[in-house]
Amino acid sequence: MNYQVHPSAIVDDGAEIGHGSRVWHFVHVCGGAKIGRGVSLGQNVFVGNKVIIGDLCKVQNNVSVYDNVTLEEGVFCGPSMVFTNVYNPRSLIERKDEYRDTLVKRGATLGANSTIVCGVTIGEHAFIGAGAVVQKDVPDFALMVGVPARHIGWMSAYGEKLDLPLKGDSEVTCPHTSDVYTLENGFLIRTEAI
Repeated sequence: MNYQVHPSAIVDDGAEIGHGSRVWHFVHVCGGAKIGRGVSLGQNVFVGNKVIIGDLCKVQNNVSVYDNVTLEEGVFCGPSMVFTNVYNPRSLIERKDEYRDTLVKRGATLGANSTIVCGVTIGEHAFIGAGAVVQKDVPDFALMVGVPARHIGWMSAYGEKLDLPLKGDSEVTCPHTSDVYTLENGFLIRTEAI
């Protein structure tokens, strides 16, 4: 075994966990889960059968990653944030065949106590503020806050707010990485420094 599992954790047979990953106290990883390398699953995390977690993700304490959720490389899930997988759940009505796919793209941050309603895509390096409720797709690099979540700005891949308008055409250089961010037609594009 090339990953660490705390004695209180349960990893069901069949689960795939990558090199250097850490599974902490009271975690349950179901047998169909696919977890990349260098992943950290904090205390009391649940990972469902139909879940893919990419390399270098950090899933903080008390997060349940339910079926049909995919986290690409480097996603941060803050403490007690919430995923759903059924849009209109009822205890007395079975809806497991109605799960909606949720995709969180590379480098995104999902703040503490945020809620991601199933069926949405969170763009690359997007930043969801603490307590926000996301009900629709989020563009790459977007900063989203509130209930329901609304777009209030742009974030760099480094994790700093960019001095850009929400709309129009504009450009800014990240002072930490020298990457250039260009806003065109409501989309932010990053050109990495050479």
